[in-house]
Amino acid sequence: MTTGAPAADPAATTAGSVHPKRAPWTLRRRLMVVVVGLLALGSVVVGVASAVAVSGLLTEGVDNQLTKAAERIVDYGRNGQLSTPDAVPDSELPGGYGGGGGGTREPPAFIGAPGLGPGALGAIVVDGTIVNAGYLNADGSTVPCTESQDAMILTVSAGGRPSTIDLGAYLGEYRVVAVTDASGATRVIGLPLSEVTSTVMQLVTLIAIMSVVVLLLAGLAAFAIVRYSLRPLDRVVATAAVVAELPLDRGEVALAVRVPDSDTDPRTEVGRVGSAINRMLGHVSSALNARQASENKVRRFVSDASHELRTPLASIAGYSELAARRSDTLPEEVTHSLGRIRSEAGRMTTIVEDLLLLARLDEGRELAKRPVDLTELVIHTVGDAHVAGPGHVFELDFPEEPVLVTGDASRLQQVIVNLLANARTHTPPGTTVRTGLAVESGPGGELAVLTVTDDGPGIDQALQPNLFERFVRGDDSRSRATGSTGLGLAIVHAVVTAHHGSVSVESVPGRTVFRVELPAAAAPAGPVQTGE
Repeated sequence: MTTGAPAADPAATTAGSVHPKRAPWTLRRRLMVVVVGLLALGSVVVGVASAVAVSGLLTEGVDNQLTKAAERIVDYGRNGQLSTPDAVPDSELPGGYGGGGGGTREPPAFIGAPGLGPGALGAIVVDGTIVNAGYLNADGSTVPCTESQDAMILTVSAGGRPSTIDLGAYLGEYRVVAVTDASGATRVIGLPLSEVTSTVMQLVTLIAIMSVVVLLLAGLAAFAIVRYSLRPLDRVVATAAVVAELPLDRGEVALAVRVPDSDTDPRTEVGRVGSAINRMLGHVSSALNARQASENKVRRFVSDASHELRTPLASIAGYSELAARRSDTLPEEVTHSLGRIRSEAGRMTTIVEDLLLLARLDEGRELAKRPVDLTELVIHTVGDAHVAGPGHVFELDFPEEPVLVTGDASRLQQVIVNLLANARTHTPPGTTVRTGLAVESGPGGELAVLTVTDDGPGIDQALQPNLFERFVRGDDSRSRATGSTGLGLAIVHAVVTAHHGSVSVESVPGRTVFRVELPAAAAPAGPVQTGE
């Protein structure tokens, strides 16, 4: 029965889906939004102010017209110059009209006074009751007001100050003024605000259209200007990106990349950034050069020291062997000491050879580049490992077709030897060590993949990130007592890297896998190296 992972918390899942993390805005987008937003806000303010100002001026004009008309109406009524229109029978009025009590209802005669055109409203109020009220049609005829319109007219108070009332959907808003004549009656005169409203709406529409056009043009112009203005910053970013791609952690680094002089003007913000980056790159370049010079000295010292130590070590081994030939004449303690001298001299010779190889690889010395049959190398090396470690179980898995790579056969054989020795040395007897070889497809083409898998105790997780560094050893199961020098895996990494490949490790208790990937080669026409 397979046990799956614990179910995710629904609340956490829901919260994560409801509140996704938003991507930060770029400087270019922020500038664009700010510029267009300010223009839009300015357009709204100008539009509202213009509409209010024009509406106020037009309304003031209507108020002046009303005031003068009211003065003329009072004067005409006082002088008897206004004639009374014919009475309109209630039966001919639309539903809801009439002054109540039957009879006829006449619109005020003064709505036909000079200065009042179509749409003019008039009413006569006596003791809070409308005697008659009506308005002029477009054709000059008069139409009585309805009861609801009468109710709105009664809200107008006499005082000579114009006010606004709403007479319904048909007539709309009116600007009205009420004056009291000599008889004590209140005369209400009004003019429609439809032309004012229409004019203001036309102005608002025109401002809106112009604002949209201006915003589009301003947005395009702002995009071009912002893009042009940020070009120096883009060049600074491009320079930083180039530096970020350089392998600054190893080898000689030619850090000659700099921000162009045109982008380092200290009088501008971007120029100050570019100048600071150039100074920083100068300091980094000096530090890298100093580090490389120190590393070169260390490499030369290790190489020279290793080379010089080979001769005395060979002499020590030779003299100890020569002395051992007369062991029958030597005391037992001396014979034992000579054996230890030969053993330690051999061990030191191995360390010196490993250090010399690493020093040469660090110096970038070219390796041999010939076709190599990895299948043959693996077969021979696994056979040797079986003889060296009879207590382990060695298995081999490889394809029927030869697996070929281009490189140095002796160095690649050393990679296999070191990996098998590592598995044999750091696992208990009875461990199964399986060596696999295959060809896989990779992003850059076909890869020759070598794997060494064991079912031993595994490698400590804290040790794995630094496992391929020099002189790295593990815990008690991978200690110096087992004969490890801490250079075997470092040599594996250096040789594989020199062959443009990669090596990695995955380890848990009961399973450790070393994986080596090398560029595969096509079958050559000539002979192939096998390491024999």
